[in-house]
Amino acid sequence: MRKYVLLLLTLIILGTGCAKKDAGYQTEPISRHTITETVEASGTINPVKTVNIGSQVSGMVKDIYVDFNSEVKKGELLAEIDPALFQAQVDKARGDLAAAQANYNGVNSTLAYNKANYERYKNMYAKNYVAKNDLDLAESQYKANAAQLNSASANISQTRAALENNLTNLRYTKIISPVDGVVVSRNVDVGQTVAASFQTPTLFMVAQDLDKMQIEVNVSEADIGKIKVGQDVNYTLDGYPDQTFKGKVSQVRISPTTISNVVTYTIIVSVDNESGKLVPGMSANATIITNKKDDALAVPSEALRFTDEKLSGGKKYKEQGIWIISNKDKPERITIKTGLRDGEFTEIVTDKQLENLKVITGKNDKSKKTQQQPQARLPRMF
Repeated sequence: MRKYVLLLLTLIILGTGCAKKDAGYQTEPISRHTITETVEASGTINPVKTVNIGSQVSGMVKDIYVDFNSEVKKGELLAEIDPALFQAQVDKARGDLAAAQANYNGVNSTLAYNKANYERYKNMYAKNYVAKNDLDLAESQYKANAAQLNSASANISQTRAALENNLTNLRYTKIISPVDGVVVSRNVDVGQTVAASFQTPTLFMVAQDLDKMQIEVNVSEADIGKIKVGQDVNYTLDGYPDQTFKGKVSQVRISPTTISNVVTYTIIVSVDNESGKLVPGMSANATIITNKKDDALAVPSEALRFTDEKLSGGKKYKEQGIWIISNKDKPERITIKTGLRDGEFTEIVTDKQLENLKVITGKNDKSKKTQQQPQARLPRMF
């Protein structure tokens, strides 16, 4: 019987001690964690290099030889504008050039005759065989023909330039790909009229390499200072909700965009697409890892916000601190400095040995009735 009484007293003492310890407070052990600071943002997946291919001449689209997703090579014919009008202009320019050359040849022949005639009159005048008036007339005809020859030569240059211009326009009726790539956009159909009078219309968009893509992420001005080139990025896609992809920050563009008084900056995240899962235009939810520390001594973030007038005695603290349950089983305030933080934990910096001690995160809700522990039964003594 004495044995049972001693056991009962021991249980009561232990229960009383446990009930006293941490009474009225919510606590968590101070332990070590991996803390990762991140910036959340969204963006759009695009090819790294795209080329807009348009037309420099106006006309009706006669043929189209590629479509969406077509792989094209540099110099490949993509489409053709009806060349009939431009061919007619080329033929006319060639005729004008031929006429100009014929006129030049005629003037040149006349000039040769007038030059010889002028030389003959000079010799005759020197021997007093002709009057000075006849010499002046021959000289005037010769110089007039020389001027006509210069004009005919200039006319040939003009008509030749017109021919080259029309030949160039004729070549422009063939829409050629300037790069190797994949057609990601086609904005024209057969029979459609292309008007290039004021600006070059975009007919096709060709992505040079879909194995390498990029995410154009919009980051708010409050977070832009944390972003650096080379930081790791995790991102998810709506089309693959159970998979996380990885990338790296490759560029921080300092050109701001302001929409409804909200200032954002564009961050370029380079990503790999060897799997072919990424498609231009996809929306990506990016998590940019701005800082990370392993094995950091940390407390739940709510512990930094805990205050208790009863414990502090109305005293206001200027330095950051936390309340812990000390070895004396009573709350004690410890001054600390904070380091990295994520959504759950905050790193603490202190010269005290706090690991495995309990930190107060809040008060127990007195409005909730605590469940009473079942009382230990007394052993039957008879």
